Amino acid sequence: MKATLLASACAVATLAALAPTLAMAQEQSGERDPQDRATTVEEIIVTATRREVRLQDVPLSITTLSQEDLNERGIVGYEGLAEATPGVVLNRPTANFNNFTARGVNTNGYNANLQSTVAIYIDELPISANGNSTILDPSLYDVERIEFLRGPQGTLFGSGSLAGALRILTHDPDPSAFDASVLVDYGVMKGGGLRQRYNAMVNVPLVENELALRVVGFSRNEEGWVDNIGTGIENSNTLIQYGGRAILQWEPTERFTARLMYSHEISNPHDSALTNPARGQDVRLSDRPDRFTSDMTNYNATFEYQFDGAHLTSSTTYGKYDQRFYVDLAGTFGQAIAFALDADAYDTNLVHETRIVSEAGGDFDWSAGVFYFRRRRDVDYAYRSNEAFLAASGITGLPDEYYQRFGVHIVSHEMAAFGELTYRFNPDLWITGGLRYGSTDAQGFTEDWGYNSDYLIRALFGIPGPVTITPIVAAEGVKAKETGPSYRVSLSWRPAPNMTTYAAVATGFRPPIVNARAGAVSTIDPTDIVIPYGAESDNLINYEVGIKGNWFNRRLYANIAAYWIDWNDLQVQANRVSDSVQFATNIGEVTSKGIEVELFFLPADGWTVSLTGAVNDAKVTQLTATEAAVSGAVLDQRLAGPEFSGSVRVTYEWQLRPGMMANASVAVSHVGDFPNTFPNTPGQPGVPQATFDYTDSYTVANANFAVAFDEVTLAAYVENIFDDRSVTYVHPEAFLDGRYARQRPRTIGVRLGYEF
Repeated sequence: MKATLLASACAVATLAALAPTLAMAQEQSGERDPQDRATTVEEIIVTATRREVRLQDVPLSITTLSQEDLNERGIVGYEGLAEATPGVVLNRPTANFNNFTARGVNTNGYNANLQSTVAIYIDELPISANGNSTILDPSLYDVERIEFLRGPQGTLFGSGSLAGALRILTHDPDPSAFDASVLVDYGVMKGGGLRQRYNAMVNVPLVENELALRVVGFSRNEEGWVDNIGTGIENSNTLIQYGGRAILQWEPTERFTARLMYSHEISNPHDSALTNPARGQDVRLSDRPDRFTSDMTNYNATFEYQFDGAHLTSSTTYGKYDQRFYVDLAGTFGQAIAFALDADAYDTNLVHETRIVSEAGGDFDWSAGVFYFRRRRDVDYAYRSNEAFLAASGITGLPDEYYQRFGVHIVSHEMAAFGELTYRFNPDLWITGGLRYGSTDAQGFTEDWGYNSDYLIRALFGIPGPVTITPIVAAEGVKAKETGPSYRVSLSWRPAPNMTTYAAVATGFRPPIVNARAGAVSTIDPTDIVIPYGAESDNLINYEVGIKGNWFNRRLYANIAAYWIDWNDLQVQANRVSDSVQFATNIGEVTSKGIEVELFFLPADGWTVSLTGAVNDAKVTQLTATEAAVSGAVLDQRLAGPEFSGSVRVTYEWQLRPGMMANASVAVSHVGDFPNTFPNTPGQPGVPQATFDYTDSYTVANANFAVAFDEVTLAAYVENIFDDRSVTYVHPEAFLDGRYARQRPRTIGVRLGYEF
């Protein structure tokens, strides 16, 4: 830690010493033309601290992307966001499974039974959940801004923001003018798969300068590239996704604004993209398509009032999230028996936040608020055989092909009060302290309509005849509850008008986890682990120093951060060996340390170079023998994140003729390899885990050429130019036959945009 912070302090001191020279260079070069976007870096405003602040003045490591940035890069989902953000990797086994790793804070890419370590927000609604749930990849068309905050954000964003928070901020309606846009994207993958993406927006003023409606719609139809030899379907992982949102905004006075939003998105991948290399590069096996579908509906009402000296915001969101988790589990027993799960889950979420934020200026800035969140998740589990196997094995007595059915529901709450106070010693030196005090709880319930049977024993040992049916009795689980504070303290210093340095300490946590099968004994091996009730909150403290600024007449922007993280009582996934039942528990301690760099440089008129890079070292540093036995972890084991990742993007913009601009860009991103889980088998101390493996270290290049004239933009692109098919994800569990995800094949396409 000392070496890392010393190096960072030296970097800060060096840049501070250079500040007068750089400022002089700016003065000698003259004032910039504010309309000339090709020769200067624009100033960025963010709301990560719940007020509008210059990005340079926020003591956080933040990456922002505007809608224009997204369009230029061809970013329509989470994959592109990870590539553009230093120190962030997207763990995506297949569509609708999206878990981010930031700063190495992740034990495996799946997060089975665990809440993600990076919170995902659409406006005010948190949509991230645990790894047994799908996490929708929402449309990013017509958003106002993306903000990716790295480091714990528990003070302002609550539980789940252990390593960061991703904010997707939708665009407000404009009551002053009619506006509309269309973006169409056609692409062809190597091998012939067709990709179709359609997006449209219309903004209609209903009462001039007072009332407006903004409607966005989108549709994606993307053919797959994986062949399922079990179902006989080629290109089985086709994705169908569609939806939209409507926002009505009323501004009757300069002080009051009311905003109502409805959004609905459906994502329907036809099969998983996970493959088995032993069967072929893009080949998988399941008796039926694995289905991970999502259907999300949100209703939001936000009211804002501008007092003299303070701004009040009250936001309430009600959301419904239905998901399907249908997966062939026969890999657990090497395909020897038919074994699958068809699970349907239904979430209802209610989130409310009221906050008041002072106007900027003066010696003090402050904010305060209250937060409430309630989620109920109902899951109907249906474990099945199949008719062909039942007939061949002579097993009878089941009402249908399902040998076990039961329902559970989990109710969780989070309530908190939070505040932040900034004191300015002078215009260039200020201190900020934030505190959030809240409580979280979760309780699971088993419903009374289910049944179990001895199918697994009969199937594994070849015992024909009628099964024994056992009703499942209703049960009420232990309520897991945690109460306590999260805090953040930072000191910021502006040694020159164009540069800000900061040092910060911040904490984060995740809520307790309830195991749905708590107390369950294995029917295969009664001496195996008895499922515990759950896992308590883990906690994390992040020490960070950073520097932000712009130099050479705003031609260079830099954001550099160094951090040291202590992560205690990790919530981890364990798997019972005999029957692959998953459960959550707590273990040991991890230390993660690293450096993140984000540079944006305009070396000459029309040229833009953006560079991101991150170095991370995250390892297990404390572990008892019991914790090692349960989890499979070992001391000094790397966590599931790369030691190095980075990207570079070079863009050139020029005028073809009056009224017609051209833009060409090449982007290269690199992600180092990393382990998919802990190396040993849970419950079998010292026994290597058969599913332990590493992802590939890979480098991917993309290119884009666009011409813009009048209201039309036409672009051609190539994604994955060299058709790199590296392994980007390895599933940590044995129940799947296919556990490997790869880079999407090379895709060549065109985009047509039109703005009215």
